[in-house]
Amino acid sequence: MEGNNQTRVTEFLLLGFSGQSDQEEVVFVLFLGMYLLTLIGNLLIILAISCDPNLHTPMYFFLANLSSVDICLSSVTVPKMLVNHMTGSRSISYVGCMTQMYFFITFPNMDGFLLGVMAYDRYVAICRPLHYSLIMRPRLCAILVAISWVITNLHALLETLLLLQLTFCSENTMQHFFCDPYPVMELSCSDTFINNLVVFTVGGVIFLTPFTCIIISYAYIFSNVLRLRSARGIRKALSTCGSHLTVVSLFYGAILGIYMRPTSSYSFQDMLATVIFTVVSPLLNPFIYSLRNRDMKAALRKIIFRA
Repeated sequence: MEGNNQTRVTEFLLLGFSGQSDQEEVVFVLFLGMYLLTLIGNLLIILAISCDPNLHTPMYFFLANLSSVDICLSSVTVPKMLVNHMTGSRSISYVGCMTQMYFFITFPNMDGFLLGVMAYDRYVAICRPLHYSLIMRPRLCAILVAISWVITNLHALLETLLLLQLTFCSENTMQHFFCDPYPVMELSCSDTFINNLVVFTVGGVIFLTPFTCIIISYAYIFSNVLRLRSARGIRKALSTCGSHLTVVSLFYGAILGIYMRPTSSYSFQDMLATVIFTVVSPLLNPFIYSLRNRDMKAALRKIIFRA
């Protein structure tokens, strides 16, 4: 009996939004529609920025990278859920689960770093406009993105290697639609103290670094804007920040609501909140950045009419 309890788990069961069959069909259609719209919307943003010389600026360079990461983030979780629904299977292999967690750690963190870099870009554009072209040179933009990729991948590698050290016994069922590190750690029959320590220390630093950059950048931006005497000048200065602030609020609001709480409190409501930054946020980002942006709307119209 004891030997059976120590048998290593070879797969995990993802219950997802399990319930009535008709409800599952609605969830499938909803997620499929959101995923397709995410792909189309973000690909259009990338294509518009690539094809229009007027959009070859640091702000749109970072936006193109954000759209690429958003496609990857949705592709980490949603396709597997859709395939499981079509095949009638709820399983994911042990290797597949660890791989999914690696990329799930990488892409949300990369989203955060890009949002932090974009906040810094807005700070330079508004607070130091005369030095903008000198500071935000193409080389610096490429270095900032490259460093972000290195940091997020190293962090994902560290956490995944620690997860690989855990032992999973008989329990292998999760009330989730993908392999989220927290629910996976709850299934382990070995000590997760080191894993939790790394999550709250290294993970905390990775989370707080771009978040702090965003807070400081906007503190300077608002301080500078308040010195402007004309209402028109204030509106013009803030118009370039509105879309970014909306995305930041949506993204960080969901993450703070989930991961700033103990693992034991992970619930169905947390799973719904996870959907916001893994599915809804990547879906809405193209609309948020294009609807109030004349240059982006003009570039998208050129692509659509050319097609």
